[in-house]
Parts: sequence; C-alpha cells; structure tokens
Amino acid sequence: MSMQPKPHLTPEDYLAIERSAEFKSEYFDGEMFAMSGASQAHNLIVINTVIELGNQLKKRPCKLFANDMRVKVSPTGLYTYPDIIVVCGKAQFDDSHFDTLLNPTLIVEVSSDSTEAYDRGRKFEHYRNLESLAEYVLIAQDRPHIESYRRQPDQQWLFTESRGLESTLKLCSIDCDLALAEIYDKVEF
Repeated sequence: MSMQPKPHLTPEDYLAIERSAEFKSEYFDGEMFAMSGASQAHNLIVINTVIELGNQLKKRPCKLFANDMRVKVSPTGLYTYPDIIVVCGKAQFDDSHFDTLLNPTLIVEVSSDSTEAYDRGRKFEHYRNLESLAEYVLIAQDRPHIESYRRQPDQQWLFTESRGLESTLKLCSIDCDLALAEIYDKVEF
C-alpha cells in the first residue's frame, strides 16, 4: 500500500479553498491545518476581552477584530487566525478581499493545554517577524493569568505578567487596561 503525498498548496490555492470552506484552517509552507473548535472558557475570555478593549478603544483610531480576521505574516508565509487583533492606524490587507490583515499592532491568543506551547513558541516566533506588531498577549484559560510581550525600541521583547483576579495588566501598545476580574467573568476554574 502506497501513501499519496500531500499536495503542496500555494498561498493562492490556500486562499481560494479557505474563502469557500465551512471551517477555518491555517496555512504554512504549502500545507493547510484545520482549526479545532473552542471551549466555553475560551469563548467567554475572548468575548470578555473584546468587550473590555472595545469600550476602551471607542473614538480612537484603532480597530478591533476577533476570531475570523486572518493575519498573514508576510516574512514567514504563515496565515493564521488570532483570537483578537487590534490595528491602530490604517489597516493594510493582502488583496481586494479585505480578509487577510498585514499590519496588526496587538495580537491576543487565548491558550489552552493543547495550544500553549505553539502559541508561546513557534507561533510567537512567526509573529515577531511582523514589523507592525508592538505587543503580543497570551491569556491562560485554566487560571487567571495574562502575559504580555512588548517590543522595545531595540527590537527586544519586554515580558510582563499579571496573576489573580485582583490584578490588572496595562497594554502599553494601545494604552488600555485589562482587569483580570473582567476578562475571566463567568469563567469557572
């Protein structure tokens, strides 16, 4: 029995398939990777964070996107769907479909046991290649804990974390605060 090799997809092939698909997939190096559904805790955290950031970003020149906005990391070729994206200034897109963002200012990922290593490691490695990215935030699903990595003028990344429901994390890149009690509202640990 011979195994058929996986076809190598171009980014154009991927986008054509993805735009008509019933589910989302990420793309890297010629391959598509189906994304799994999210847990109740994940959804609550994303919604709570969108509400908090949305309220703070009103009447400011920043746009907030959640879940369905694809990001292309042009230098590495990764196409991915961050949980939350903020773009300050004019959003730049890959093409006239306006569904693949090129210049996020802030990316937020809500990590689970199955995604934490990737979100913290290889995915962040890709994201660091985005010149526009000023801050990367990881929100834990299983405990009140948020980490921020903020790009410094020398291109190093400054790590900050907040733990416990009484804590607040300052997102310096967009001048917003995340109160952990609000982010984890109705989340059961």
